[in-house]
Amino acid sequence: MKRRDILLAGAALATGGGVTGILAKGKPKTSSDKRSDLASPCINKGIKEFRMATSWPKDFPGLGIMPVRFAKALNDMSDGRLQVKVFAAGELVGALQCFDATSSGAADMYHAAEYYWQGKSKAFSFFTAVPIGMTASEIMGWVEFGGGQELWDELSAKYNIKAFHAGNTGHQTGGWFKKEMNSLEDFKGLSMRMPGLGGEVIRRLGGNARGLPGGEIYQALQSGVIQATEWVGPWNDLAFGFYREAPDYYAPGFPEPGAALAVGSNLDVWNNMSTSEQSMVKTACKAANDSSLGEYTHENAKALATLKNKHGISPRFFSDEIMTKIGKISNDVVKEFGSGPDADELTRRIYSSYKAAHDNYRRWTDMGDGQFIRARQSALGD
Repeated sequence: MKRRDILLAGAALATGGGVTGILAKGKPKTSSDKRSDLASPCINKGIKEFRMATSWPKDFPGLGIMPVRFAKALNDMSDGRLQVKVFAAGELVGALQCFDATSSGAADMYHAAEYYWQGKSKAFSFFTAVPIGMTASEIMGWVEFGGGQELWDELSAKYNIKAFHAGNTGHQTGGWFKKEMNSLEDFKGLSMRMPGLGGEVIRRLGGNARGLPGGEIYQALQSGVIQATEWVGPWNDLAFGFYREAPDYYAPGFPEPGAALAVGSNLDVWNNMSTSEQSMVKTACKAANDSSLGEYTHENAKALATLKNKHGISPRFFSDEIMTKIGKISNDVVKEFGSGPDADELTRRIYSSYKAAHDNYRRWTDMGDGQFIRARQSALGD
């Protein structure tokens, strides 16, 4: 996912969707029933099998492993009674079709990024990432303890979905550029792969934002169609080889400071689960969420060392002038998105809750992690 494009990359690299599984609306059928449609789960000798559609290519690093970890955790906790068959993008439905498939009962579950459903409601983006938004730990705080989950439940229920966070890529980087980015003038006329709200920020800086799927990025850099791209972080970026075409690697990333991924269950399927089964699903989601953040921290650090030691790539950092301007523009874009004239009543409430938590958490994050990291760098250097 860039960043989120891990999401789109999944779509591009694999053509298809899929998360957890496909459950039928209403009471699940038994194995003796004829499976006349995709929404008929397998239930045999107390075993329930769910089909999960995902937005990721099979075995895709990081993103593609999150739903597999979820499925294994659920299987282990239930002693094999709850089994999830994970389908990569394109195996069951398309990468960006898993939400609709789960909503209708054609799939039991999905694993994807909630901002993919922005066309249905702008509010979904707040449960993945927005520019200059919450870090991974902050969004966990809001959703789990600050009222975010309850608002998410209200939003998802409108589409017959129950969703939980089940993955996070951590902080994503600022992108790969064919030239040094020393001032705001360097953004003028720059053609950059940057989808979503981050793309609107690039446009307001005077650049041209392109929403290319992951599989098309390298060729676009190579041909000169774009002069820069963001993606996710060192781990996923190294795999695509962006350093060969755009060697100036910048941080920090402003569009997705902690991109969260989710498992969504068909609401009828969820309601037909016992209390213990629901508890196991929630625990499996939490396990996938925590593990992914640790994995990205570990793998990004390894990949960054490889980029430097093997390929001669040293990270650069946007100037204070650039980041201050990006911050102001991002704040305006997110405010318009969440509370502008096109936002409905629920989106306004979600934005209000998100902003209040964001404004509160960022002070503690700066006092704690921020001050410590600055002191550590001063003491230890590069």
